[in-house]
Amino acid sequence: MIQAAFYLFWVGSTIILYTYVGYGAVIYFLAKLKGRLETPKFPLEIPEVTLIIAAYNEAGFIEKKILDTLSLDYPKEKISIFIVTDGSTDQTPEIARQFSAIQLFHEPQRKGKIHAVNRIMKFVKTPIVIYCDANTFLNPKAIKNIVRHYTDKKVGGVAGEKRILKKSEDNASGAGEGLYWKYESFLKRKDSEVYSVVGAAGELFSIRTALFEEPPGDSIIEDFYMSMRIVSKGYRFIYEPEAYAIETASASVEEEWKRKVRICAGGFQSMLRLKELLNPIRYGVLSFQYISHRVLRWTLAPLSLPIVLGSNIILITTGHWFYFMTLCFQLIFYAFAGFGYLLRDKNISIKGFFVPYYFLVMNISVYAGFIRFIRGNQSVVWEKSKRAEA
Repeated sequence: MIQAAFYLFWVGSTIILYTYVGYGAVIYFLAKLKGRLETPKFPLEIPEVTLIIAAYNEAGFIEKKILDTLSLDYPKEKISIFIVTDGSTDQTPEIARQFSAIQLFHEPQRKGKIHAVNRIMKFVKTPIVIYCDANTFLNPKAIKNIVRHYTDKKVGGVAGEKRILKKSEDNASGAGEGLYWKYESFLKRKDSEVYSVVGAAGELFSIRTALFEEPPGDSIIEDFYMSMRIVSKGYRFIYEPEAYAIETASASVEEEWKRKVRICAGGFQSMLRLKELLNPIRYGVLSFQYISHRVLRWTLAPLSLPIVLGSNIILITTGHWFYFMTLCFQLIFYAFAGFGYLLRDKNISIKGFFVPYYFLVMNISVYAGFIRFIRGNQSVVWEKSKRAEA
């Protein structure tokens, strides 16, 4: 039993450390070896783009979103703005109709974002299409900073950066989500420098319209699937941190939990549909990035957490001081997670206090997402997570 616990402890610890820390160090080193890439210049011939905003019951936000979009630093004659309000039952469609510069696509039947996007893509006539969420604000030069990358014919898509509105005091969701996205942005930036972003976030990303491949109608995280299908065809997906979408954090950990479980269920679905990307002989560095950045987070890393704890408890019987220290560290970490749970909805300034709790929630959501995926009860129609007040 001791020997089995020894192997489980060290294999599990290696997986956890590599997934959450080691890969960041490896991809940073690889990016350094490759050298800094030259930022492409804005093309002389300004390309036409279509900006698609999917909105569901955003009456309290949609006017601000439209005004923000209309103020973007991009020639008005070169941009088409589509708003799709699949199944909205509030005043969202009526508010959007007040703006002549907006093309509204509204259907009373609610089928989910994936169906909404699929049905309006046939109306897109521009070479570049940009997707963003209705509850985010873009920086003025976001579109310009995105389209400059398309001067490279090998670029099939560009992912913008998601930023969480920073507050002096946050609850567990705000503190954890903000820190998570800072680290995630770092990884995306280095992934892009080495080869390609491993999956775009729906808050802001773009693709060459000609490369659009309609995702299956039951796709849960269509943004991830769409971007990875383009990369699988030999194109790169570039990360552009100077094109960013700002939003507030989830209103509570419960709201963030709903979002995470849905993403994890979609992660298992996507891994099954993108299983060919697990072949490093065919895809080389892309497989390495995909497995390290995504697959391990959705599979072996969460599974390793209880295994490492259980095997550590067994190994402490050997009397070795190292296993005593590692067990103490784990127990302290989980104790902090427990305190984070008790204070999860309190706004406090010591944001790092919530990190263990958010980390644990993020990993437990993988188990819940897997169960939902196996049962097949994760609908493409979901209730949006409530966001915190700005």
